[in-house]
Amino acid sequence: MEPRSLRLASLEVHGLRNLVPAQIRLGPRFNVFAGNNAQGKTNLLEAVYLACTSKSFRVPSLDEVVRHGESTARVTATFDVEDEPKRVQVLSFGEGGRTTMVDGKRVRSLSAYAALSPVVVFEPRSLALTQGPSGERRRLLDRVGFHLAVVEGGAATAVEDLTRYRQALARRRRALVRGDDVRVLGALEEILSVHGAAIAARRARTLEALRGPVIDAFARISRGSASLEIALASRGPRDREGLVEALRARRVDDARRGTTTVGPHLDDLELVLSGHAVRHSASQGQHRMLVLSLVSAELQGIAAAREVAPILLLDDVSSELDPTRNAALFDFLDGTKGQVLVTTTRPEALSIRTERLDFRVEQGKVEP
Repeated sequence: MEPRSLRLASLEVHGLRNLVPAQIRLGPRFNVFAGNNAQGKTNLLEAVYLACTSKSFRVPSLDEVVRHGESTARVTATFDVEDEPKRVQVLSFGEGGRTTMVDGKRVRSLSAYAALSPVVVFEPRSLALTQGPSGERRRLLDRVGFHLAVVEGGAATAVEDLTRYRQALARRRRALVRGDDVRVLGALEEILSVHGAAIAARRARTLEALRGPVIDAFARISRGSASLEIALASRGPRDREGLVEALRARRVDDARRGTTTVGPHLDDLELVLSGHAVRHSASQGQHRMLVLSLVSAELQGIAAAREVAPILLLDDVSSELDPTRNAALFDFLDGTKGQVLVTTTRPEALSIRTERLDFRVEQGKVEP
């Protein structure tokens, strides 16, 4: 089924970094924000991500996003979803905490708020997806897995699994260091096994949904220059019974190491390019193409699950690709459905052939 379109029709920002308060009206397809470095282009994409998810893709604390001298910040976004009424989402944060509103009504569940308007982002730090630690790749699986869970009615459960697993993991480490009673360890290991098995199963399903789109996107963006294989690498059993037994068996070694050496917190995506592990053999250009392929697959995976094309945010993507790969990327994006917001210092370098709206960003002011 063809995904419905999700469009950010307008955005209002107040008290966020260097952005000048204004209402910005966006086009339905490609929106290009051009300007020199340090003018506020990335801040604008961050504002969109905040409006969609209630979180920043740049920093863990929203306090860092509030403009110096202001006590609070607010982002108001009006969304058009195909075959649905317009929807207004408002995120306020700062000294008074974080408040999410939809059409004038408060939404207390952040997972319910984040499920409304799917968004995918590529920014320079996304290169850690292939070059950085395994945590970046786990987060990719969990983001897509969240939207798969939304369809199954279990988004809150998916969030709870991750939260309770992390809490139990930290408590088990402290218990091992203290030499707590085996009954305490046993209770924590039961919690880890229940939620760990659920996380592992969800990630396995998510990878199956992503594998084809990742391989297809890489073939298109790289113009078939190399073959790609992708698999989920786990350290230890994925089933509940096997995981709890493995945790019990590792107690002595884990106490010595001061960490838990088995479980889904150690999962990784194994990427193999033409028979060689990507982390040790890929060129910088290949890493960039792989990351864009993973981001493209995230976009397609969410669209297939939710039947809504997510908004795509591309931060300075053209500086990471040569002209041939840049053209291949936008050829690929031309064939997708959905709204794209892209920042650049060189708007003329973007090979966009479909509907396009250009903006200038200077000292936090955004103008058509």
